[in-house]
Amino acid sequence: MAVLYGIHAVEQALAGGRPLERLVVARGRGGHRVEELVSAARAANVPVRFVSRPELDRLAGSPDHQGVAALAGTKRYLDLEDLLAQALPSPGQARQPALFLLLDGVEDPRNLGALLRTAYCAGVDGVVLPERRAAGITPAAEKVSAGASEHVPVARVTNLGRALERLKEAGCWLVGLDERAPQVFTEVDYTGPVGLVIGGEGRGLHEKVREKCDFVVSIPAAGTIASLNVSVAAGVVLYEAVRQRRVKGVSP
Repeated sequence: MAVLYGIHAVEQALAGGRPLERLVVARGRGGHRVEELVSAARAANVPVRFVSRPELDRLAGSPDHQGVAALAGTKRYLDLEDLLAQALPSPGQARQPALFLLLDGVEDPRNLGALLRTAYCAGVDGVVLPERRAAGITPAAEKVSAGASEHVPVARVTNLGRALERLKEAGCWLVGLDERAPQVFTEVDYTGPVGLVIGGEGRGLHEKVREKCDFVVSIPAAGTIASLNVSVAAGVVLYEAVRQRRVKGVSP
């Protein structure tokens, strides 16, 4: 079982139909949103238990639970082929070009949560994570994602390099983000099927991953700080893709 905590994370789990074993609420925690959450849980036949705040702190493993937590089934990842089947059009089917986000070793669950939230808001069709040396969708990531983790399709792969090759076979252009790249991110066309590849905190893209990208771009930065936080950087480039697609008339 996984522990979800935070009002929005639990709300979205309920709204998305994720199986919950029970909702746990701190005694004395009132407010309109909590009352609605309790009502929604009972309507979905999810048992509600009221506990002391210290007990809820221990259950959540964090004091940042906003007075609510839930025991839920473990988050299920998609197979890469299933993710592609969902996002890429079948022959004769008309739909917007796919937009993927691939993460090359993001290790901080909070950064992953922020990336999932950004991906959801930008209309990303799927996120791809490596299984090793990278954060998974933990309760901390789900809390920071503000419920987006319930709605963004996520695949976890054993080999990110092979996943990149598979996306290229499926017709996607791969755009890597690297602060050392001479090409600016606005100089690339994102209106076709695209996979944006983001490196981990501190070290950026692995060299073998970088080599598989069709374009490697950077975000110009002023001052002495060389780069943005990974979730902020991803948001900048993803919204350039959204802007270009709206101009061309291919955005959702």
